[in-house]
Amino acid sequence: MASSSDQHARDSGDDSVTGTALGVVQDGGSWQVVQLDDAALTSLDHAAQQVRSLRAEGPSFGLVDVEHEFFVILRPGPSGMRLMLSDATAALDYDLAADVLDELNVDVPDMTDDELEETDPWGEGDMAILEDMGLPSGVLEIIVSETDLYADEQLQSVAERMGFGDEFERHQPDT
Repeated sequence: MASSSDQHARDSGDDSVTGTALGVVQDGGSWQVVQLDDAALTSLDHAAQQVRSLRAEGPSFGLVDVEHEFFVILRPGPSGMRLMLSDATAALDYDLAADVLDELNVDVPDMTDDELEETDPWGEGDMAILEDMGLPSGVLEIIVSETDLYADEQLQSVAERMGFGDEFERHQPDT
């Protein structure tokens, strides 16, 4: 049986998914932000592969904003992949969100459209994913709970608090 995220992929095609995928590297005390390929918007494997390919001596991670609806922070490392999804309900409509929940061993929420309308989004995953780089888990939890903000605005807040807000903003599409 196809999941709703599989249905979305078949109905609209992965090419219809828009957003911004960025790789962030801390190298020599400064931040570098690079654009990732659009495949990172629809596939956790592609996003992880692209973040792993970033060359730096310091830590790196990915920030993926899908259609301003939700975001994913991913941090591949030697001990496995650390993940944080801003809205678990996005897995009902988007393959990337479903992939993240699958990797986290969390079931995709089973909700009707009416139940979804009445439910506030919630984050899943590792809220301490960026703690060792200066973003406390409690701050990330607060950012994720700001459901009146779009995903790109939430990520802008993450970037500002971590000290690469200007670099992040330079990689945002003009709207």
